[in-house]
Amino acid sequence: MEYNAVKLTRGYKFIWGVAALGTSIISGIYGALLPIFYQDYLGLAGRWITLASLIYAIWNAINDPLFGYITDSTRSRHGRRIPYMRYTAPFLALTFVLVWFAPPHAGERALFFWMLVSMLLYDTCYTIIGLVYSALLPEVSESDSERNDLQISSSLFSLLGTLLGFIIPDLFRPKAGTSPSFLPLQVSMVVVAIVAMLLILATTLKVKERPEFTRVDDPIPLGKAIRFTFTSRSFLILVAANFMSILMQSLLLGAIFYLADYVLQTNTMILLACLFIPLIIGVPITRYIRQWLGVVGAQQFLLVIAGIGLVLVAFVPAPLIPVCMALAGFGLSGPQTLSNVLFAQVADEDELRSGVRREGAFFGVNALITKPAQSIALALFPIILNATGFVTRNENQGEIFLNQPPLALFGIRVLGGLIPGIAMLLGALILTLYPLRGEYLNRIQRQILELHAKKHALLDPQSRS
Repeated sequence: MEYNAVKLTRGYKFIWGVAALGTSIISGIYGALLPIFYQDYLGLAGRWITLASLIYAIWNAINDPLFGYITDSTRSRHGRRIPYMRYTAPFLALTFVLVWFAPPHAGERALFFWMLVSMLLYDTCYTIIGLVYSALLPEVSESDSERNDLQISSSLFSLLGTLLGFIIPDLFRPKAGTSPSFLPLQVSMVVVAIVAMLLILATTLKVKERPEFTRVDDPIPLGKAIRFTFTSRSFLILVAANFMSILMQSLLLGAIFYLADYVLQTNTMILLACLFIPLIIGVPITRYIRQWLGVVGAQQFLLVIAGIGLVLVAFVPAPLIPVCMALAGFGLSGPQTLSNVLFAQVADEDELRSGVRREGAFFGVNALITKPAQSIALALFPIILNATGFVTRNENQGEIFLNQPPLALFGIRVLGGLIPGIAMLLGALILTLYPLRGEYLNRIQRQILELHAKKHALLDPQSRS
């Protein structure tokens, strides 16, 4: 029986990306605003933030593979992914709002517990939605081209959401010379949460799952699933490289406001434009770089470009930082667009070994290994800023302190440039070991089509149609 890779319409690809707009607005605000909100605005000591980030990392180490295995093993008439995404969206909105309603004068211990609990609740909901959304990508089509197009749609919407995630808090956060009221910021967070929830729900109402992976595949036991996951050489290499990308992203997002406020002393929007315009231009161009170098080759090429641009941020004169950010922005189109396509290849290879599609397990274990990078980034901010003598707004009676020590300004450059740049170069180097390329990849892709043809034939006529 001849079986071709599933082709998707433009409308499907558009709706696919809408959910990414919702999740990225929330995650963009969370990543960019959280460090400066709790340390600089509320004055929470660095030791408390570091402790919260460590506990947060432990929970992250548990919830992602747990939910990955649960979704892989779920069998319902509505699918094994979409129901989790649909019914978690309202709770994601609620827990995100709670992060920004910390009582500012409650004392450090109360602030610590508010930050910790709201972070854990938010991350649980975000993990469920992000995990199932990522896991849906590999199974909707076997074609790298179609997967790349889906990810381009998702990336463009995600970049718009991330950009809004900087713009919205920048419009409503307390500014120098104004009263430190958080009410405008909090109201804007409520509106953002409701809009994001509706966008996620819109995608779940349109996108349908492939029935053969729910009704034909039988879940495999937990022990066997763990063994298949951790014996996949392709997966382990890819997740090591992805750790570097997550570390880079977390540091860069958290450093943008610091770079704009203290190093450049300019409007945040200018720096964001220098980063995001080349990134938006680069996302659709990844299609052509992929055709030229293959998926993994394109990823390596773009990681090197991003790494060079970010490393230079630490050393060039301040007026040249926007130029370096533009170079880095173009290179970041690689991890933004191609990472999930690589994970789809890993899932294909694994399906030939295990007999079932297990995207949830791979994305879950990927998060187990890479999400601690977010906690490392969160902990690095108070460690490096305190070590370099950075003066917070809270220490300066609520006013921004522009005359920072030169060492503190270099510390900000290290956080937003040197460390994430080195991480990108290491990621490119790690991917030289990735085996899914050339004739071996072509053979995997042929065999996966044959396997899916057999599974499709086992469906009852109504499900097959």
